[in-house]
Amino acid sequence: MKRLYVGNIPWSATEAALTERFGVHGTLVSVRVITDRDTGRSKGFAFVEYEEESAAQAALDAENETDMDGRTLRVSEAISKDQTRRDGPRGHAPRGNGNRNRHEGGRDDNRKRSRGGREGGRRDSTR
Repeated sequence: MKRLYVGNIPWSATEAALTERFGVHGTLVSVRVITDRDTGRSKGFAFVEYEEESAAQAALDAENETDMDGRTLRVSEAISKDQTRRDGPRGHAPRGNGNRNRHEGGRDDNRKRSRGGREGGRRDSTR
């Protein structure tokens, strides 16, 4: 099975409409429009899962950057939850927190340590 991410879908898009549009490329296992849990309104993206990888690839090639009710669809291979948690958002390595030391009361890593000279970290201009 192969899962695709379908982004930039119209707010009015339904699972039935996506099933009709993506079903022509192969046997669908599931179609899920992601909705806001408080309002129930679409968040503007969905996941489409195919039984065969070749069907998913055909759908990706055919539907990416096509128009649906005035919006350009963005179709790509979906990233698994496990991979997202391990690698950070969108499959990238997690970034460190640059402000960590300041918030923990530590020294700011961007400030150079004093190496002699006058108090306050200034260097003697005659050196």
